[in-house]
Amino acid sequence: MKESIKTVKYNFHIWVDAIAFKLSMEIQTEIYKAIADVDYQKLQAEFQAQNELLVVENFLPNSMIEKFLALLPSLQPAINRNYIPNHKKGGSISRYSLDSLAPIFGEFYQLSAFFEFLNKITAEKLLPCPDADPHTYALYFYTEPGDHIQYHYDTSYYHGKRYTVLLGLVDDSSSKLEYQLYKDIPERETQTRSLSLTAGTLVLFNGDKLYHRVTPLGENEQRIVLTLEYVTDTRMGMLKRFVSNMKDAIAYFGFRQVFRS
Repeated sequence: MKESIKTVKYNFHIWVDAIAFKLSMEIQTEIYKAIADVDYQKLQAEFQAQNELLVVENFLPNSMIEKFLALLPSLQPAINRNYIPNHKKGGSISRYSLDSLAPIFGEFYQLSAFFEFLNKITAEKLLPCPDADPHTYALYFYTEPGDHIQYHYDTSYYHGKRYTVLLGLVDDSSSKLEYQLYKDIPERETQTRSLSLTAGTLVLFNGDKLYHRVTPLGENEQRIVLTLEYVTDTRMGMLKRFVSNMKDAIAYFGFRQVFRS
């Protein structure tokens, strides 16, 4: 009897692994299709001209968006709501929760085709963040009136650069991603712009260069965004790791998620 149970469990794990592999191959294929017709020269020029910022509308194919959207209802209990007066209000799910509840997001983050795309645009050799970084990939939920975040940089606590990718999943809102170009360049005039992060839109930027915010959500609105983080150097000092973890615990994921054993 025990041997039969072991056999059933073994076969079940094989089945789960086969499904995961099939799903991974599907999203890899879809990303290859998404970037097949990309004009790299044009996008690279835009990225550099805008001080390492690129916006690509309709980057994600509808089939992939639908896969992500189908998982959102089951993720609701994992949302950590946070509120910092005069700075931030919203909800977030860390990579730790996504790994256990919706591993497709981690699969997407690791796609070699997507790394290839990002490397070509940034002209960098980007690396995945260490497993100890809860912000490696995460979901942001703006679902209550007034949800927002004030102007900030995505400061890199790593030795190298940190690049942020935002991918719109749901945007039934009047909320905008507002940003100030060239704020870190004294000899250039700062330009304030804004955009709606509609489903499928990709925004790629150097976190230390783009000063940005999300304007407050209105009544009966929602905005859900997938964020991904890539670095050029995975090293981080102990003090900066503590500061980074405290920021993530207070402003995003909660102490239990960030400082889990």
